[in-house]
Amino acid sequence: MLRIQVLLPLFLAALPLAAQVTPQFREQEIDTQVGIGYGLATADVDGDGKTDILLADKDTIVWYQNPSWTKHVIAEKLTDKDHVCIAARDIDGDGKAEIAVGAQWNPGDTETSGAVFYLQPPADRTQRWKPVQLTHEPTTHRMRWVRNRAGRYDLIVAPLHGRGNKNGEGASVHILAYHKPDDVTRPWNTTLVYDGMHMTHNFEVVPSPANEAEPLLLGGREGIVRLTPSDAGWKAHWVARHDTPELKGVGELRWGAFAGGQPYVATIEPMHGNQVVIYTPPPEGPKDGLWQRKVLDESLVDGHALACYDYLGLNNRQIAVGWRAHHKIGTRVGVKLFYTTKEDGNGWQQQLLDDNTMACEDLMGADLDGDRDTDLIAAGRGTKNIKIYWNLRQ
Repeated sequence: MLRIQVLLPLFLAALPLAAQVTPQFREQEIDTQVGIGYGLATADVDGDGKTDILLADKDTIVWYQNPSWTKHVIAEKLTDKDHVCIAARDIDGDGKAEIAVGAQWNPGDTETSGAVFYLQPPADRTQRWKPVQLTHEPTTHRMRWVRNRAGRYDLIVAPLHGRGNKNGEGASVHILAYHKPDDVTRPWNTTLVYDGMHMTHNFEVVPSPANEAEPLLLGGREGIVRLTPSDAGWKAHWVARHDTPELKGVGELRWGAFAGGQPYVATIEPMHGNQVVIYTPPPEGPKDGLWQRKVLDESLVDGHALACYDYLGLNNRQIAVGWRAHHKIGTRVGVKLFYTTKEDGNGWQQQLLDDNTMACEDLMGADLDGDRDTDLIAAGRGTKNIKIYWNLRQ
């Protein structure tokens, strides 16, 4: 049975008239039997024009059908060890998502772990899909479909470690682009995207105009780098360098932008860390220079999820953050919304969206009901659940 709860609003005082909004979300729990809930995705799976929810869970790959949220199993136990990530996107224009997944998750094995699969859909997409196993690097960890310079889509896959890497030392991580052939059962060619980090945690596709190639934003031990496709391959420039003792690397990261304003990057630092950090371009200086770093919060316990959207219709910076407190018995978990009411990025406010019923492993934003407001979807590790937080903005 679905459990629905209305979150009590937190009223804000002394805000400018234009920013007098009260964040309000209604939570709906759509699954209470999640194994770990490693990775979420949102896409239209069945071509009905509605955005569905997908999950790479410990032993299964599933999708939840909008609007009933019926759970359909796509694949089960693809490898002996856990599934860990998923990529879903309509890459051929037929209105239905293509899906790839990563598995055989064992971060301690940097030699033989990891697996990458493309999943072939049946005519009835509520039935099991056929896995096609691809070549892979060890410690497969994150993946996304990314539009290339030819207007086609590549599967970009990022391992956690380099091959044979120990504690972030040794070989660098090889970020690979998989080029989908017409016959997906034939070998997929791969090209190297980047090998300038020794440990990565997540990456983001930077939104681009239709039919233009999409840059990437990669976070890891050495900081944040932006990767831009060009005729000569992928060009790298650093947004932030973590080359001093007090900076210990980037875990989660997300790109944020709003109309008429400077873009920003939100991170959780260090990996599985306690800090919510925002990076913004310097007001003066070279376009490709390092961005300015500002810590917004240091109270997370095992922070593990971010989602940057204009939830409140303020046309400014807003960051949803989730933490899971993995292996920390008795520590409260949850989801917060950070938002600012000022163009200069000051005056940050916080609202707790979930207090101790979501040990957040992953977090996504999407308009699930077509009302043009961004809703939130969260996957809980210790809490074993999937929740939708419906945006009630008026």
